[in-house]
Amino acid sequence: MTILHRARGFTLIEILVVVVIVATIVGTVVLSMGLVSDDRELETERNRLASLIDVAQDEAMMQGREFGLEFMRSSYRFVEFDPLTFQWAEVPYDELFRLRYLPEGMEFDLYVEDKNIVLDLDPQQFSDPEEKADMSSDDNDYAPHVFVFSSGESTAFEIHLRRDVSDQLLVMRGDIFGDIEFVSAEE
Repeated sequence: MTILHRARGFTLIEILVVVVIVATIVGTVVLSMGLVSDDRELETERNRLASLIDVAQDEAMMQGREFGLEFMRSSYRFVEFDPLTFQWAEVPYDELFRLRYLPEGMEFDLYVEDKNIVLDLDPQQFSDPEEKADMSSDDNDYAPHVFVFSSGESTAFEIHLRRDVSDQLLVMRGDIFGDIEFVSAEE
């Protein structure tokens, strides 16, 4: 009496099921580690900045206020023109227009009228209105990079939001009419 043992292998369906399970686990691990989320984080920051500029434009037109936007390498803040002192100052008591920092590793490049603006690490200091005895002397007065006027106009600008580690770049442009558009880095 001869007993034949047949070697049994895996079927194609079993192999495909294992491949799908492994691919799902690997995809979940990669997403949870944040290896793919950098681009979304850049988009979130760009969208936040565009929304804040839109709000500043609306506030400027509705309330007759003049706003400015100062950029640093990895932060930005909104400022307001005080018509009584003829100087720029922080927007008082408004959490929306406070100094904001970008997440670690992100930086701005700013272009105004096609000129690259060298950005500082820290915000500029405001002039003290009480120390200013002579109103005609405005040699070292503070001025923001981008203006948002109550007429609805603003400074034309281009902002590059970049993350050097992952070599990612997002571009946002604003024109003199206050319109903001997102463009690809190649344009």
